[in-house]
Amino acid sequence: MQSVVKAHFALATVGVIYGANYVIAKSVMPDPIGPNSFITLRVLGATILFWLIAARSFRFPDREDWGRFILCGLTGVAINQLCFFNGLSLTSPINSSIIMTSNPIMVMVISAVLLGHKINAVKIIGVALGAIGAVSLLILSNQTDHSGLHLQGDIFIIVNSLSYAFYLVLVKPLMSKYKPMLVIAWVFTVGLVAVFPFGGFSVSSLPWETLDAWQWFSVIYVIVATTFLAYLLNIYAIHVLTPTIASAYVYFQPPLAALFSFIFSLWLDQNYTGDLTIGKAACTILIFVGIYLVSRSEQLKLQLKRK
Repeated sequence: MQSVVKAHFALATVGVIYGANYVIAKSVMPDPIGPNSFITLRVLGATILFWLIAARSFRFPDREDWGRFILCGLTGVAINQLCFFNGLSLTSPINSSIIMTSNPIMVMVISAVLLGHKINAVKIIGVALGAIGAVSLLILSNQTDHSGLHLQGDIFIIVNSLSYAFYLVLVKPLMSKYKPMLVIAWVFTVGLVAVFPFGGFSVSSLPWETLDAWQWFSVIYVIVATTFLAYLLNIYAIHVLTPTIASAYVYFQPPLAALFSFIFSLWLDQNYTGDLTIGKAACTILIFVGIYLVSRSEQLKLQLKRK
């Protein structure tokens, strides 16, 4: 029971990290750092950090698992992160976080198809309520849009959400067979090979000498917190809980993104709060109810298995 509580705390911490990341990463894209260059830096830095820890338990994956590792590297790192940063550079932080709430629905369906997970009535109601709240937020966002949202950016974020949903499901069997840190180190190694052609050759030409303190902080935050620490905590949580529970915490991101948008707008010379309304805040009630129902349903199932 204690490990389950720790896993939920880990997921909540990840939610806070991601909530702040929408604004922090957005503040340096696409100028002075392009999204593809930023992704290459992010994946390279995180890969080095993961291998510093995983080196002690180094081993090559079994031949039959290489295909799954490659799929996890593509869905969990390359496609996921390239689409997210390119989408975030075109749309608003809040809109990005709203679209990401589609992730639990995708995970639930993919888990049912690939892993044979059953979809019970309580879980369906929970995801439906969360989705209704998210869609309501999206509608309100479109009605009060003052930030010039772009459809292309929204599509990138949707593809990112779908890709990460596949990753959460595909990586679960690997976590049961290998040490979690070794899994993520190999996943990021595959991801680094995949993203390098998109931004690796432009990293050396970035205007490093012109970056101010905040921009340096943003780069370090994305590498260490959003990537290394967040993936580390997600690994632990997925090892204890189910992919559906892990994905349900994405519902925390819209209100957190809104909160950080307000905080950073006071601090930085940029307004990130133009699309914030009281109506959007009210919609988060449905989102939190959805999180509770999905998590409660999965928690009861875990308790019955232990008995």
